[in-house]
Amino acid sequence: MAQEAELLYRTVPWEESLLQSAGKQAAGPLFDVKSSDEAAVCQLHLLHSETEDALLLDGLLSVVHITDEGLSILEPLEVTPTHVVVKVPHLSFFGLVWDILKRFLLLRIKGQVLVFLRPPGREEQILDVHLLQNNVSEEEVAEKHSCAVHITNSSECELELFKGYSVHCEPEGFFIQPESKIFESRFGPNYPPTFQVSLTTSTERVVLKVKDQGGNVVWSYRVSLEVPRRQLSQINVPAEGRVPADQWLFSVRTEFIQRVSQTQLNVLLDKLFGSGVISESEMTSARAKPKNDGAREVVDAVRNKGAAACRVLINALRELDPYLYRYLDSNLKQNLVECV
Repeated sequence: MAQEAELLYRTVPWEESLLQSAGKQAAGPLFDVKSSDEAAVCQLHLLHSETEDALLLDGLLSVVHITDEGLSILEPLEVTPTHVVVKVPHLSFFGLVWDILKRFLLLRIKGQVLVFLRPPGREEQILDVHLLQNNVSEEEVAEKHSCAVHITNSSECELELFKGYSVHCEPEGFFIQPESKIFESRFGPNYPPTFQVSLTTSTERVVLKVKDQGGNVVWSYRVSLEVPRRQLSQINVPAEGRVPADQWLFSVRTEFIQRVSQTQLNVLLDKLFGSGVISESEMTSARAKPKNDGAREVVDAVRNKGAAACRVLINALRELDPYLYRYLDSNLKQNLVECV
C-alpha cells in the first residue's frame, strides 16, 4: 500500500462462463477488494499453489480483474515461490487463474488436507477430510463447518489434479466414504468434505493416510481425539453464555480493538447511544479518535457500566458481524476448553 488506509476483502463465487470464454480456469479464490482510500492500494500479492516445476512454465498464471465492463487479464509483475504480484488499476474483483492449455502440461500442485470432527449421533462421530489446494483459506473452510472442530494438523502435501485419491484409517474397520475421489480444484462458496470417516465414540486416536491411485501415501497424520472431543462438547454453547458478559468483553478486549473496523465501530456507537448505554458526548469522543483508540474507549466505557450494558454491545456485535463475533467467542471458548 502507498499510504495508510482501511482494506476490506471477501471471497465471492466465480462465474465459470466468464473464465471459459477467456480460456482460463480458477487457480485461487475470487476476492472482492475495497479500501477507504482506493489510491492507497498499488499492488496485490495473491497466494498460489504451484510447485517449482510448474513455475517454469511461462504464462501459466495470471490475474483476472472483473468490473461492470467485463473481464480483463492482468499479467504478473512478479511470480515468487508463494505469491503472484500484480499491479492494481482500480479495486473490484481479483482472482488468480490458470491458462487451461498450459495447466494440463503440469498437473501437480501444492495441496493441503484439512480434518474436522463432528457428532452425527450418540454412538459415532465423523471425521470430515478435505483435499484442497493450499491457497484455500483454512478459516474460510472452518467458517462453512462451524458446528465441527477443526483438528490442527500438518496439512501440506502435493496433489495431482484430476487424479484419484483414497483415505485409509488405522486401526482398520471404520466405514469410509467414498472409496475414492477424483481431486479437482475447488474455491467455494461451499466446501463439502472429500471423504468421511465414521468413528465409534470410544476411539481414542487414529492414523489417517491419503493414498494416490497407485497406492502411494501422499499424506499421513496421527489424530488424537481427546482434545477435539472436549472442544466439540462446547462448540454449540457460546462462551459468553458461560461467563458473565463483562468478563467476556474483558477477555476479548484486545482482539476486539484490533479487529473491529471504523465502519463497524460507528454502527456500534449508534446502537449503544440509541439503547441509552452511552451518552452523546461519549459517542462523539470515541468517533473523534483514531480507530483503535476509539474502540478502546468504547469497550472500556461499556465494561464500566456493568453486565447489562456489556450484553447490549455483545448482541449488537453479533447482529452486525456474526463472523467477528464467532471469531472472538471461539478464541475465548478455546481458552476455556484448555483450562478444563
